[in-house]
Amino acid sequence: MKDKFLEIYRQNVSRLGADKLLAWLESTDFFEAPASTRFHLARPGGLVEHSIHVFERLLRLYKAEKTEPGAPVEYFPTAEELETITICGLLHDICKANFYGVEMRNRKNGQGQWEKYPFYVVNDQLPYGHGEKSVYIISGFMKLSREEAMAIRWHMGFSDTEFKGGGYSVGNAFEKFPLAVLTHIADLQATYLDETEGEK
Repeated sequence: MKDKFLEIYRQNVSRLGADKLLAWLESTDFFEAPASTRFHLARPGGLVEHSIHVFERLLRLYKAEKTEPGAPVEYFPTAEELETITICGLLHDICKANFYGVEMRNRKNGQGQWEKYPFYVVNDQLPYGHGEKSVYIISGFMKLSREEAMAIRWHMGFSDTEFKGGGYSVGNAFEKFPLAVLTHIADLQATYLDETEGEK
């Protein structure tokens, strides 16, 4: 999956600083990290796999949204649009680089004997939030458009902690930036349709 991620990124992202961001990613545990502690793709490499799923879903959604009903040919994004889709899809969860740790826990095996097993835990080295942390990290290397920043910041949608605390910003962002809506939907589709129980 790492090779696929690198191929998509290098093929589609060429803005100033993209190479430095990729070098930083390779210095972290991003390509070995899980996507979650125990929910979806809680296994080594799960994060990069999830990122690719979101990119693929977002590309499909974007093309469908731009294709006129009944059009004989499906819309295909321009190079600039493809760069934006790639950044939002592949990097929306960059905040999870250097985010998880591993602890040993006890459980009973099939014979009723206790055994130790590795368990992912959150060990956040940069406690800056979730979507906003991804925007912060990316912006340290390359410039994001306002639409890209909004899409990445609000990719958690109405499950974002800001909304749970009574904030209205996610709804406002969705009204103003359609890419934020599509990125959130792509994240949901990847998590619940591509990363099924059988794959965990």
